[in-house]
Amino acid sequence: MSEREFPSRAKVVIVGGGVMGCGLAYHLAHEGWGEETVLLEKAELTSGSTWHAAGQITHSTSSYGLGKMVDYNIELYSRMLEEETEQVVTWHGCGSFRLAYTEDEMDWLRHTLSVGRSLGFNIELVGPDFIAEKHPFYNLEGVLGALYTPDDGHVDPSNVTMGLARGARLKGVRIFRRCRVTNITQNANGEWVVETEQGTIVCEHVVNAGGTYARQMGEWSGLQLPMTSMTHHYLVTENVPEFMELDTELPVVRDDRMVSGYIRMEQKKGLIGIYEKENSNSVWEDHCPWEAENELFSADYDRIMPWLENAMERMPVFAELGITREVHGAISHPPDGNPMIGPAPGVRNYWCCCGTQIGIGWGPGLTRELAKWMVHGAADISMREFDPRRFGAYANKDWQVIKAHEDYCLRHEIPFPHFNRLAGRPIKPSPLYEILKEKGAVYEEVYGFERPRWFAKNGVEQRDHYSFRRNEVFDVVGEEVRAVRKSVGLMDVTAFTKVEVSGPDAHALLDRLVANRMPQRDGSIILTHLLNRRGRIELETTLVRMAADRFYLVCAAFFEQRLLDHLHFNRKAEDVAIRALSEQWSALSLNGPNSREVLSACTDADLSNAGFRWLTAQEIVVAGHRVWAFRMSYAGELGWEFHMPDEACVDVYSALWKAGEPHGIVDYGSFAMNSMRMEKAFPGAGELTNEVTLPEAGVMRFVSLDKEYLGSDRTRLSADQAENGTMPWICAYLEIDPDGIEDGHGGEPVLVNGEIVGTTASVAFGHSVGKILAFAYIRPEANVASQEITVLIAGKSRAGRILGQAAYDPENRLPRMDGAA
Repeated sequence: MSEREFPSRAKVVIVGGGVMGCGLAYHLAHEGWGEETVLLEKAELTSGSTWHAAGQITHSTSSYGLGKMVDYNIELYSRMLEEETEQVVTWHGCGSFRLAYTEDEMDWLRHTLSVGRSLGFNIELVGPDFIAEKHPFYNLEGVLGALYTPDDGHVDPSNVTMGLARGARLKGVRIFRRCRVTNITQNANGEWVVETEQGTIVCEHVVNAGGTYARQMGEWSGLQLPMTSMTHHYLVTENVPEFMELDTELPVVRDDRMVSGYIRMEQKKGLIGIYEKENSNSVWEDHCPWEAENELFSADYDRIMPWLENAMERMPVFAELGITREVHGAISHPPDGNPMIGPAPGVRNYWCCCGTQIGIGWGPGLTRELAKWMVHGAADISMREFDPRRFGAYANKDWQVIKAHEDYCLRHEIPFPHFNRLAGRPIKPSPLYEILKEKGAVYEEVYGFERPRWFAKNGVEQRDHYSFRRNEVFDVVGEEVRAVRKSVGLMDVTAFTKVEVSGPDAHALLDRLVANRMPQRDGSIILTHLLNRRGRIELETTLVRMAADRFYLVCAAFFEQRLLDHLHFNRKAEDVAIRALSEQWSALSLNGPNSREVLSACTDADLSNAGFRWLTAQEIVVAGHRVWAFRMSYAGELGWEFHMPDEACVDVYSALWKAGEPHGIVDYGSFAMNSMRMEKAFPGAGELTNEVTLPEAGVMRFVSLDKEYLGSDRTRLSADQAENGTMPWICAYLEIDPDGIEDGHGGEPVLVNGEIVGTTASVAFGHSVGKILAFAYIRPEANVASQEITVLIAGKSRAGRILGQAAYDPENRLPRMDGAA
């Protein structure tokens, strides 16, 4: 079939011809689906947000995964795409600076430097003299330093998109312009029906790459895809006399503090981009007009003037020049600023490739990973922060707008560790929300739920305290950890995902999906993993057998929709009911050596080892309520989790608290829990990703190699690689010597004898052991107990070593301890 013949069937239909849609078409073609892919664009390619993009791209990112993608994008733009397609992309490899005016900003750059070193980037931290040498026209008053990334640059957005489209066509993709899609629905056999002005296409996979139209396109299919169009300015000056004789292009300057944006050359002119930190502007909150094409808005100088004046002060050579071009266009902003890349929630084979506020900078790398996900069942880079299923039904349209404004205004703020976005909250408070808030809880939001991070005390103000270094919160968290380790602590863990699978075939369905042996007796508990067909980890879950035909699954909050979809879409003819209980049930965690004494004061149940064994569950009565008690502990102490209907939560919490007061019971939060899980060497979400298999993650004690389950063949293959020493990496457990200032945040390089052998995944200070602890993915040959290592934290080398066992209670005796109830 020629491109001019409109098809009635295809394997994949991509809707949207901007950099995201064309990027996906290009990468699907390179994964072997070119002849089976169709792309539809309502106007001309690049006619949406892509055409008015400024086109910058930088290695300056403290996200390890995004850094991998950016590095690929720069290689694609600077060399690969033009060589392959002969399409000129107009790459300007001028390099860039990211400036710092404060020590907090310098700390951000130091951490970004460490991440960049881990990725092998050409990146360095430089002082004002170096900046002035490379860029003599920038006013550096107050500047302490900058991150210099000489391989950065900018590119013509239209040329890039045309190059991607040409590369896709060369491998068989058919592209139809001036073909507006009018509806997308799913028929009875699961195929997607794409209705257009030129005809209807039935396909196996449909992709929403609709840019500013993506949200309303999702509504055709009953989907809520949270994103809002925010407008952004950049301005182009007249020719700059001082630029006329330059032989080389000046580096792009990213000035987050004074300009809240970027400044660069545009041929011999100046280009100023501004993300105002207040008075942000959203458009098309309900509906983006279909007739919009190459749409721009009038410049709003009142809104951006303070930042424009700062830009003129920073670049005095612009001050007397006129503005020759005003670009004020709309860009999609999801609630947290991250793109929406991956499966839409609750449906099969509807893929999101949208919500990308920096399409030129991020697009090709994101679409490469999405293509691998679609074709092979998993991306090669962790996609958790981009997965559209990270939002739930709570993300309604009003909330989306609130969060998009927040995100826009944060675009050029320091991305501190654990940065807490407060707008539009609380959205899903637990029954204990107000009680714990009164007791000093500082909350974080996870999948809409409010979860305590830590509890203010000893004069520390009840708010977020941000720094890349240790701050006031460090000692508060340390006290929480020590109190749990010494006596007893209570945590609200209502945010956990809670799903019940019941029915005659519940056991059979789960047995086909989990890598561990199923629990054999009522009340038994296992820890297990769900895999995709590549044998990569989808999620970790606790699985409780409540009865022969009833099972209860608990996992991290942000995996709720992923768990539900995994269960539903891998279901065959089994007679099962799958029910999410997260918003109807609460949960508490009681941990510490005195937890048995506390619980025994609230129940008549036999809590001895004989009466209530480790890793078992019982329904018991606490404070007059029947609750499910699980004898398990993520803190690595004697402890129980209690799961119950919401209406029981306050009574149960109050009873446990009262019983614990003679023992000095404390409330504790997720920061203390993270410190304790690291002390126990329990891998978490940062280690268990779609990048790795179970042997690579080092969790084979929870795996059965002699049963069949989804991904079992790849698990056995990876186990064979582990046996013969050919695994690409393995999850290692490290200790790092503290310096009392900075403990690390993940993404730092791990070195042996001066050579980089891997990268940290999670880092936390172990308050019980006085050491920084980390998980890192490193070369298997380096994973030798007591191996001396070096970790680059904040740009400085820190000594450390590989640990062969948990830093705290390595024999795991404490959770199993006995005593009179």
